[in-house]
Amino acid sequence: GKLSGRSVDDMIAGARVEVAPLKEDPMDFVLWKPSSGQEPGWHSPWGKGRPGWHIECSAMSHELLGASFDIHGGGLDLQFPHHENEIAQSACAHPHGEFARVWMHNEMLLVEGKKMSKSLGNFFTVRDLLDKGVPGEVIRFVLLSTHYRSPMDWTEEKSLQAQAGVGKWAHLVRGVEPGEVDSEVVSALLNDLNTSLAFSRLHALFLAGDAATLRASANLLGFLQDVEKYWVEPRRLPARFDEVQKLVARQTKKIEIARANKDYAKSDLIRDRLVALGIGVRIDRDGVSYEIKTRADRYFAPEEGQLQPMLNDELQQLADNLRIMEEEFD
Repeated sequence: GKLSGRSVDDMIAGARVEVAPLKEDPMDFVLWKPSSGQEPGWHSPWGKGRPGWHIECSAMSHELLGASFDIHGGGLDLQFPHHENEIAQSACAHPHGEFARVWMHNEMLLVEGKKMSKSLGNFFTVRDLLDKGVPGEVIRFVLLSTHYRSPMDWTEEKSLQAQAGVGKWAHLVRGVEPGEVDSEVVSALLNDLNTSLAFSRLHALFLAGDAATLRASANLLGFLQDVEKYWVEPRRLPARFDEVQKLVARQTKKIEIARANKDYAKSDLIRDRLVALGIGVRIDRDGVSYEIKTRADRYFAPEEGQLQPMLNDELQQLADNLRIMEEEFD
């Protein structure tokens, strides 16, 4: 329970399989599995068999990295029992080592708000997306926009937003040599690999028109390294969309200030007003982030690449409502 914080009772209750009658303790796990003639196996003092799931990882870690190493990663679903059992056996086998000094567990991937599974028909791979014409940079943009310890929801809407977002960045930096990497982007990455906060800073650099810093900082995250090849024809964007984003950003800043002043009533009121306008607002320990959940981020007709006629009207109405909010909360 050292890693997951679970009690022994909780771990026994959460066991994935029925307790085998030969176990001296229900928490015992297999180190060496017997193999039948049809299964892979090796001869050992305990008979012909093969290593258990957990011992494979401890053996490989020690062979390649030694008794102590810095970072062990994996999905949150592996924290118990797999990683707990790795610690137990590695600590016993190498009592003077530390095994992993830092554990990094990533949350799960959702698709349109549902768990990815073949039974639901929403299972796909990175290769599937690439074959459908979704650029690799767009896939990375969507994934890195969420902190690795938060659930990530892949949606068609986010894919469109990401494509437009990278396209706008590319349009700004084309022909501009990279400058210095922004210190706030680096600080965000040093803070538990906070890519979502780093992306907020990249967007701020874009809004400020700081092309050289944006390009250098985006390069650090694997973006905008080949602008001319991949983004020669950036898609046209309505000017009002940037106006809406600036208005929303000012309101989320007011939420941060209100919370810093412990004025939670005002903070909640601004948040609720934004949500009512179709703006998704997330407040966590990393700050305040937002997502425009109206149809306004579907910038283009599917074939001609022209702006949808109704889009500017929708954005204009949203901007008008946000200006009214600005007057109320100044």
